[in-house]
Amino acid sequence: MSLPLDGLSAIVTGAGRGLGRAEALELARLGAAVVVNDYGQPGRDGSGEASAAPAEEVAGEIRSAGGRAVAHLGDVSDHAQARALVELAVETYGRLDILVNNAGILRDRMIFSMTEDEWDSVVRVHLKGHFNTTHFAAAHWRARSKASGGPVYGRIVNTSSEAFLAGSAGQPNYAAAKGGIVGLTTSTALALAKYGVTANAICPRARTRMTEDVFAGFQEPRDGRLDALAPEHVSPLVGYLASPAAAKVNGQLLVVHGGMVAIVERPRVAAKFDSAKEAFSFDELDELISPYYEDRPPNETFAAAEVLGLKRG
Repeated sequence: MSLPLDGLSAIVTGAGRGLGRAEALELARLGAAVVVNDYGQPGRDGSGEASAAPAEEVAGEIRSAGGRAVAHLGDVSDHAQARALVELAVETYGRLDILVNNAGILRDRMIFSMTEDEWDSVVRVHLKGHFNTTHFAAAHWRARSKASGGPVYGRIVNTSSEAFLAGSAGQPNYAAAKGGIVGLTTSTALALAKYGVTANAICPRARTRMTEDVFAGFQEPRDGRLDALAPEHVSPLVGYLASPAAAKVNGQLLVVHGGMVAIVERPRVAAKFDSAKEAFSFDELDELISPYYEDRPPNETFAAAEVLGLKRG
């Protein structure tokens, strides 16, 4: 019996723990040969000595289950190391078919307290890291397409966040980077469609090292049921988006958690005002726009508990 990803090869970044680990295991379960990338630093802020152990452990799990996997210790925010990662996939498996970008760090701080380095480091790992691997994967697919004279197989799954959709007061760097990833995804989707490549982004919600503070108050089930915040709720969507079945899904943003997938529409115009004369005056704008907001409730902070249906412990 053939599997959905038989004969395909994949890269998963940040795959030594949490979401990336679950995604790498799922792609392998579906038949893909996987390059497990992780820089292996112990701190979720990107601190500590890099180690090959997390990536090697996940690659070993895949091989023990009968799959194919190699580990890659590399920092995807470094352009040369991202190139080496893509080259490893091509050299090992003959080509690259699937790229799942997941690697990231956190350095949370309110906007008035955040340092330049805290801003730069998070944007570098998340947004530049996504760009670096996508750049080299896209070049690989474009070259293959030109050589074959037609479309090739290519799938990109990027990792955004609801911090971009709903805001996150203590994460201006993270929210900005995740918003940038959505822009990168839609641009990439348009640019690579003619080569047969799709690019989509997910906003996953899961209990991992990165979100241990966010979900610290939510109880894990004690009756043997799968945790609604388990990464295993996210990985099947990644497997689907990486598969031939998702050929028509391109440039999309999907929220996923706890047995739920939501497809997010692109922003729509909520209200429109036209000037009575050639150009607006201050007074006219005040007369038109101010009443619109006076009649609307104030912005509310995103309530994860209400959407998830979870209770704090």
